[in-house]
Amino acid sequence: MALVQWTWKGMSTPVQSAKLQMPAPFSDYAMGPAYDEMFRANGRPRTHYRHLFTQLLNLPSEELYRFKKQADLSFFNQGITFTVYGRAEGTEQIFPHDLLPRIVTSSEWATIERGLTQRITALNLFLADVYHERRIVKDRVIPGEIIYTCKHFRRQMLGVKVPRGVYVSVAGTDLIRMPDGRFVVLEDNLRVPSGVSYMLTSRKVMKQIFPALFRKCAVRPIEQYSQALLSTLRSLAPDGQSTIVLLTPGNCNSAYFEHAFLARQMGIELVEGRDLVVHDNTVYMRTTSGLQRVDIIYRRVDDDFVDPLAFRADSTLGVAGLFNAYRAGNVVLANALGSGVADDKAIYSYVPKIIRYYLDEDPIVDNVETFLMTDRAQRDEVCGNLEKYVVKAVGESGGYGMLIGPHSSREQRAEFREKILADPRNYIAQPTITLSAAPCFMNGRIEPRHVDLRPYVLFGEKVTIVPGGLTRVALRKGSLVVNSSQGGGSKDTWVLEN
Repeated sequence: MALVQWTWKGMSTPVQSAKLQMPAPFSDYAMGPAYDEMFRANGRPRTHYRHLFTQLLNLPSEELYRFKKQADLSFFNQGITFTVYGRAEGTEQIFPHDLLPRIVTSSEWATIERGLTQRITALNLFLADVYHERRIVKDRVIPGEIIYTCKHFRRQMLGVKVPRGVYVSVAGTDLIRMPDGRFVVLEDNLRVPSGVSYMLTSRKVMKQIFPALFRKCAVRPIEQYSQALLSTLRSLAPDGQSTIVLLTPGNCNSAYFEHAFLARQMGIELVEGRDLVVHDNTVYMRTTSGLQRVDIIYRRVDDDFVDPLAFRADSTLGVAGLFNAYRAGNVVLANALGSGVADDKAIYSYVPKIIRYYLDEDPIVDNVETFLMTDRAQRDEVCGNLEKYVVKAVGESGGYGMLIGPHSSREQRAEFREKILADPRNYIAQPTITLSAAPCFMNGRIEPRHVDLRPYVLFGEKVTIVPGGLTRVALRKGSLVVNSSQGGGSKDTWVLEN
């Protein structure tokens, strides 16, 4: 690990050593082996980061600290929170936010945009095939047992017609940057992807704090996301002028702030299951002036809880009879029920084959190498070397059900080995990849922290990807876990015009 010395006047040559005196606020910035988003290997700032680097060199730490307090206060006043389950110190917290933006070039973004457009197109074709003709199984591209044993596969959806053939209208795809600089897909989030509200609110705060820098860098806008989402939802209805509601589990849900935020931004009603009723296979919303028909539901409730008559009988979050109304074609659900089969982490390993099968194209953005525990040879390799791998439960999210081998204890590895052997279908493994690092303002100093990127993809009459996304940050030094529920935070993502 090396520290990099900089004097901006004349841009002196960086010198690497064990300890060098540096200008604040980079005096403790230690570059590790990971790809650094701001600095090249020789310690010089990357071209697209130079405006930010210059500004940071000319700002005393006290000023950055004041900006940080200003940002935190803005988040507090807006009520930008999330819920951490199972923590003794309380559940409701202000969403952790880093002051310094992550910057992506226009050429990098163009590749991401093409790759994610290709990916969501193929995944929608895959879902339509899985629930109807099942050609991909008959042609032995994917084993049927991998699909049919997926916990998110819904047999009730077999043969059900989905409006416009769109199963996934909203996706949040997690990307990481490899040591060689390439972006790859770490996982797909196709059920009820969250976090977009933090992307939008972070941008608002950053424009207030760094207005001149924002203009100088020519950052592409993202404020149009909410209206793009509304247009995408409307495109799923025949007339495009239907009544749309957002279905939330309620204010105890970890993402309730986001549900309320998006409903307000789109100008649609935020409803809970108790606000809706089904009569003659038609969904209505209870209002002060009587029942009003609902045509499209942007649901933030998991499949299992949507309808107690069709799925979990103990659910109090859904609407009795909703699935029958959906199957009859009288209401649109976004995303479609059963979409989760395509973001199962075992199915993920087949996505390159899925793209080639349906589109006859090679993937533009690759996958991370993935080992299926249902394959005996791959299982033996992983179980014999757990300290080298990240093991994930295929149906979990938020950083739960996961073992990070290099950071695990012998007891934890033994426990996971038993879990894998008892239920191989429930686990996959991937090589431990050091996420790229970006500068973060931590306790008055700028230090590198590991990051990933979650762009949001909208699929309707066309594919829309707003230029940016949620950059998630592992706030603990050395940690690779970026999930907010596991101690992570976020930062604004700037995609440059040129």
